[in-house]
Amino acid sequence: MDGILNINKPRGKTSFSIVAMVKQLSGEKRAGHAGTLDPEATGVLPVCIGRGTRIIEFLVDTTKTYRARIEFGVATDTYDNSGQITRQGDTTGINRKQIESALGSFRGSIQQTPPMYSAVKYHGQPLYKLARAGITVERKSRTAIIHRLELISWRKPVATVEVECSKGTYIRSLANDLGQALGCGAHLKSLIRTRCGLFDIRDAISISQLEDAFGYGYWQHFVYPIDMVLQQYQAIVVSDATEEIIRKGSPVVLENNSPGENGSPGQKHCRAYSLDGRFLAILRYIPDKGMWQPKKVLV
Repeated sequence: MDGILNINKPRGKTSFSIVAMVKQLSGEKRAGHAGTLDPEATGVLPVCIGRGTRIIEFLVDTTKTYRARIEFGVATDTYDNSGQITRQGDTTGINRKQIESALGSFRGSIQQTPPMYSAVKYHGQPLYKLARAGITVERKSRTAIIHRLELISWRKPVATVEVECSKGTYIRSLANDLGQALGCGAHLKSLIRTRCGLFDIRDAISISQLEDAFGYGYWQHFVYPIDMVLQQYQAIVVSDATEEIIRKGSPVVLENNSPGENGSPGQKHCRAYSLDGRFLAILRYIPDKGMWQPKKVLV
């Protein structure tokens, strides 16, 4: 039972609870999600099971796409719909043109301050625990990359925007910052993750579908192979002798496959397969040695 499930997380459930449910249904102890969704958020939550957990870091690094509804005129302490109101502002003069202009300053590489109600650690303690105790601490800003930010609709006081962004981007912070930029305050009213790397919400399965699949024994139809999310790396077929070296975690030399050479991956990673087509490992190139080091051995 090795692979990835594309689950449509419902509102009100934590990402952790979805992983716990998958463990219970599958009987597989190794399971983890690739990118937390807040309890109030819905949409694509890739859950890796079995050896699929070995490639979570590659999924977490992928680009995410969100559909967010932002309500202007009301700011909250959590930056979303679940928090206490901290400010109310006048939205009379806010129009579509002003919002589109404000969005422009949030495209590209930006600095974001994580919300107090987040899982970011402060001296080993999650910020949300401090926030619940009424404690506010200074947070370091972080770099986030907004690849695309479009206004889909504006029905005062709610704007619907589509965001394509890097890992570590807080859409709640984006909503709050937009409200500050327009001088009226704002919070995230609802959020749907429509895409996570290769996984699209149109192909995501609901909780009830997942329960039926495991209950009636056809869950295999919903498990994506591990190497599906690594297609950006070139595939290399190795000999039996090289396979044995890779299995031991030792570095190998791959002829004509150094980054930048003709016919090479041109990247720092590649996928290694056996002669009979089994996915063996993810290899990482070590420039000073001219060798490929197994980063994740999957056999």
